Amino acid sequence: MYLRDYPKIAGMGIISCIHSILFVLMVAQVIHGSEIDLKLDSVIPPNITTDDANFFTHTAFRVLIGADPPTAFEFMKVSEAEFPALNGQGVSYAVLQFPSGSLNPSHRHPHSAELLFLLIGSLKVGFVDANDVLHTQTLQAGDLFIFPVGVVHYQYNYGRDLTFAISAFGSANVRTIPTPGLSKRLPSLARLMHQMLRR
Repeated sequence: MYLRDYPKIAGMGIISCIHSILFVLMVAQVIHGSEIDLKLDSVIPPNITTDDANFFTHTAFRVLIGADPPTAFEFMKVSEAEFPALNGQGVSYAVLQFPSGSLNPSHRHPHSAELLFLLIGSLKVGFVDANDVLHTQTLQAGDLFIFPVGVVHYQYNYGRDLTFAISAFGSANVRTIPTPGLSKRLPSLARLMHQMLRR
């Protein structure tokens, strides 16, 4: 099984991990829900009754349980496009898997913050604020890190083992915009990323 190689996680049990993840998501939804008027009525199509819980269930992440670790950075997202029940709810989700030495290249989400929960491994993360100041941090399993709305950011697995993270977004339709020209605009970030990749 995929998680068996991680004794701390395996010791917790899959159900405990799922409960922890659900708790984080519920807290994020409560915080976000207090800021806007959530639209439950607009979510349910006319042919679905509120008694049908299948509409509110998404099973795509099941493929991750028991799967072989990836050989390059991979992510799997669930937004309104993949899970229509998210329409109007102001939340979406992604699972990120980083083999050793892999990078989630610089990008931004113009209308959403990203709350990253590092479940397994370690990451170096960073973002550039509105004043072109680079903020970096080294994360360990159990850490949370927030990437503010619209900032250019990245994540890098500098460790020897697979890293597994979960990101929650404050939008049901989060957009990801790559920033390939970042090295010309922000050479300090480009140098930092180059140094990390050489290690």
